[in-house]
Amino acid sequence: MVSAILFIDSIVLMAAAGMTLWWMLHAWRTPETLESTAFATPDGRSDLSFSLLVPARHEEAVLRHTVEQMLRIDHPDYEILLIVGHDDPGTAAIAHELAAEHPDKVRTVVDTHAKKNKPRALNTALPHARGEVIGVFDAEDVVHPELLSHVDFAFRRENADVVQGGVQLINYQSSWYSLRNCLEYFFWFRSRLHLHARKGFIPLGGNTVFVRSALLRETGGWDGNCLAEDCDLGVRLSSGGAKVVVAYHSALVTREETPDSVKALYKQRTRWNQGFLQVLRKGEWRQLPGFGQRMLARYTLSTPFVQAATGVMIPLGVLFAVIGGVPLPFSMFAWLPMLPMVAMIVFEAVALHDFGREYGFRIGFGHYAKLVLGGPVYAVILAAAALRAVWREYTGRRDWELTSHVGAHLPVQTPQPQEAR
Repeated sequence: MVSAILFIDSIVLMAAAGMTLWWMLHAWRTPETLESTAFATPDGRSDLSFSLLVPARHEEAVLRHTVEQMLRIDHPDYEILLIVGHDDPGTAAIAHELAAEHPDKVRTVVDTHAKKNKPRALNTALPHARGEVIGVFDAEDVVHPELLSHVDFAFRRENADVVQGGVQLINYQSSWYSLRNCLEYFFWFRSRLHLHARKGFIPLGGNTVFVRSALLRETGGWDGNCLAEDCDLGVRLSSGGAKVVVAYHSALVTREETPDSVKALYKQRTRWNQGFLQVLRKGEWRQLPGFGQRMLARYTLSTPFVQAATGVMIPLGVLFAVIGGVPLPFSMFAWLPMLPMVAMIVFEAVALHDFGREYGFRIGFGHYAKLVLGGPVYAVILAAAALRAVWREYTGRRDWELTSHVGAHLPVQTPQPQEAR
């Protein structure tokens, strides 16, 4: 009995690790594949108009900086809609100030829902949006001035319905886990989403995503009860045959910060995982036309189950292999999942070097040590969050746990010396 459990445990872990590694490698398989992930050089035209939605709740620390950066965008036809809660006077005051200072570009929309979350805020603003394309950004985002010019061209060049741009966490030195958190985003937006777009099923990213307004309204906007509204929207659009283009360039990514504590990271991942389970349960992915697409969707949306099971199975397998009482072949087999895991660590180290090169960061020995040594603890946090997500979904708890932002990704301003009096 123990041998059978150990055998099944090893097979599942090895398959999960191997598949994760394969998807991580997608963008780097050939030079042509890597090149195809980038934005094409714009043609100089600006044919589309954009409405940029920015939900902001308790974002007093970052909202003004975000909007001031967005006002530097070089595209001639865009508006910024700041969405604030009726019960959040601090953020609302900043939003109204910005709208008064820049009435030609910035407007404020008040969300009066009793229960606040991001998708309900976005739906509140959707009727007020005037642009042909709706773009979504978070309140702490640092947006590149040339992004909309590239997105405009991508829509026209590819005849796209949706364009997903890159997002990158930047403050890799803020904490022991921030380096791994940054690298996760690097893999997801640099590689994994391109694979999904190519296969015709994509769980969209939460921001720097652009959708044609008519299509978004036709599909009913965002699901106000879903904890992963971005994933849900991507599934519905994919199932409807929408053409999604994913483009990444390190100079054009939207820059963000990591959660400011382990508790915040844990709650954020709980919300994301539970959102995936909600989308899996809704079953709209079953409308995807291809069998391979449906299998990819089922596996992707079931990731919380896999991650939760992994958190239980790894220590179980190691325990059985160490305590003995298991035939030698089965005991040796228990260590086989370590092969793709070791390969993953090696590739993560290579990717960390690439991350540093692309963003101009100096990556030293200490960073590689932090990457390797922090891996097991980080995996435990993710597995615990997945377990909590499964339990919350099972018990029907679906309240939105907000991730706070402190501006750790923003450049440090050097105080200017005061003039002598």
